[in-house]
Amino acid sequence: MVIGAGQAGLSASYHLKRLGLSHVVLDANSAPGGAWQHRWDSLTMEDVHGIADLPDAPAPARDGRRANEAVSAYFADYERQHELPVLRPVAVDRVESEGELLVVHAVERSWTTRTLVNATGTWSRPFVPHYPGVETFRGEQLHTVDYPGPEHFAGKRVVVVGGGASAVQFLGELAPVADTIWVTRREPVWRTDWDENTGREVIARVEERVRRGLPPHSVVSVTGLALRPQERLAESLGAYERRPMFARVEPDGVRWADGSFEHVDAILWATGFRPAAAHLAPLHLKSEYGGIQLLSSTRDVQTATIAAADPRVQLVGYGPSASTIGGNRAGRAAAVAIARRLREPVAA
Repeated sequence: MVIGAGQAGLSASYHLKRLGLSHVVLDANSAPGGAWQHRWDSLTMEDVHGIADLPDAPAPARDGRRANEAVSAYFADYERQHELPVLRPVAVDRVESEGELLVVHAVERSWTTRTLVNATGTWSRPFVPHYPGVETFRGEQLHTVDYPGPEHFAGKRVVVVGGGASAVQFLGELAPVADTIWVTRREPVWRTDWDENTGREVIARVEERVRRGLPPHSVVSVTGLALRPQERLAESLGAYERRPMFARVEPDGVRWADGSFEHVDAILWATGFRPAAAHLAPLHLKSEYGGIQLLSSTRDVQTATIAAADPRVQLVGYGPSASTIGGNRAGRAAAVAIARRLREPVAA
């Protein structure tokens, strides 16, 4: 059983099929495309930070097409070409253990399986931090998942909250049409160079957290930030002159600890996501440190997919495999680990 038909889930399904393992993929979306189908319309293939090839299928070209259309079509073609067994829309409510087996529940339907690949990602679980007075704000509050495009904010004063790549990208779009303020909890870390060794070090840092059972940091959060050519205009307008996080929200704006105040019309929370894994709660996979500890059957840092608390469960697209290329590798690793496990006899 595979839950989720994004990059990692499709990779896992492809490799399971190649290994001759009967399986089904449950996807909560009504159409192919994973989280990509929900991205904002102004995000083009030129803007995305990287789409890795799915196994045996080159990724879409980096052109001006909308990413939510191009990637969705790519995933749909992939499912069709490889005849992957995807069922949708099926939203999984919970996964329970019954003896040696796992039972996957989705409203009035259920499936029984010896093994499970969880590939539900993070998009369905946006994170918004709480600040005093946030409920009193009379303006508009939106998260990344709700971003409607720059035209919506034309002529408004917008505070963009967050120190990640999405915040940088939003500022690049908004600064030419709106008055923006950028706030982050920590000083942004700008990337000056990038090579293969740097990439391995970054992945290793994320992987170490999940091996210890700590909540994962996103891969993007530790790579550092860089401006693309399309964001240079916003830079010249001062959009990336960051301010520290405000202390509270008031009806007409935000106030800092030193008493200074800024009137704003909208707050855009580019504050990231958390793993969408609530349906796995009955399995008690979390460690004492609050994360799901993952183990690997190889020495590859991106193949830590086996839940330490329950080896029947594989997590892909979690922690070190949260990037598209990491999801591909984790999908293969999970399929290989499952093939090994299914060779083991079921206890009487």
